[in-house]
Amino acid sequence: MQDTFIQAYPKILQPSVVVAGLWLAHGDEPLLSQWLVDAMRPHWHRQNYAIKRIELISTKSWQDVLSELGSQSLFDDASSVIVTGNHKPDKAVIAELERFAQEAQSGAHSHSLLWLTPKQDKRAKSSKWFAPFAQYGHVIDCNLYNEQQRQQLLQIQAQNFGLKLSQDAWQMLMSHTEHHLLSAYQTLWRLSYLFAPQLITNEDLSNGQPTQSTSNIALDIQDLQAALVSDAQFSVFDLSDAMLAGNSTQVAKILFQLKATDEPTTLVLWAISKDMRQIIQLMDGQDPQSLGIWRSKQGLYQQACRRQTKAQTNEWPALLYRCDQAIKGLIRQPAWELLLQAALELSGKRLFTDR
Repeated sequence: MQDTFIQAYPKILQPSVVVAGLWLAHGDEPLLSQWLVDAMRPHWHRQNYAIKRIELISTKSWQDVLSELGSQSLFDDASSVIVTGNHKPDKAVIAELERFAQEAQSGAHSHSLLWLTPKQDKRAKSSKWFAPFAQYGHVIDCNLYNEQQRQQLLQIQAQNFGLKLSQDAWQMLMSHTEHHLLSAYQTLWRLSYLFAPQLITNEDLSNGQPTQSTSNIALDIQDLQAALVSDAQFSVFDLSDAMLAGNSTQVAKILFQLKATDEPTTLVLWAISKDMRQIIQLMDGQDPQSLGIWRSKQGLYQQACRRQTKAQTNEWPALLYRCDQAIKGLIRQPAWELLLQAALELSGKRLFTDR
């Protein structure tokens, strides 16, 4: 089954979704991939899944994926493996994936495999490796093709935050954030904190139990302006500009303030990973316009590319993976420490040269 993200996302948020089997999410918008993982994670937890992540460093890494899916913990009912990387499975693995998907459909097991890849073109979708996902699993196109889809998704997120924006406020939000999905989402997040006192649960005097209000807070342009970052504050977009410009001192200053103001570490990681991914793609010869890089920022990206070597950028996926592990509490190293390391490396300042 193949769906666009806007079609699949509301369905996955429903409590009755079946997560067993093959899932493939492809696209160049990392925020959508993260939303998909976040939407599926409650289902995995509710069904007592053991959640693992595997980075494909070569085609042989698929054997690690199959091995993980075949293992069974005494404490978990099933395994869910999140796979990242763009190395395609070989013929033998394709056959195993097809068998895995068919057995999931028949109820023989409840394991789940979610593969997050860059956007796949028409030729890739006709390849043999794509067939098991399309025929027996779920393929989700994590790309946005127009502003209507972008606003639809943001409206879902606004509703999750307990917010309802007026049409004028939506127009202002999209204009202010230059139609950038992460920036708009971050502004909605700020709005939810600013208006949190109005969303606090009220006490039901009849039984002394708290009851959550089901009505959303209606916001207009004046309310939205209160959430916009002032000149005295920093956002992850200021961090992006500083990293791309190679201003390591400013990078450290911004990160320390983001930490002090409790900026979500996931948003900081999204900003860093997005810039790193685009630099890697630019160094591979891709056109900046095709990557959706604003003309006003193309010069900054080119500067950043000139500061890096292929050997350095090859280490970035592993560093980003460690950041993600730290944020999730899977390793003991502080997340902000690793985020600072990643941000400084992108700016051209390496903290450790012996890795």
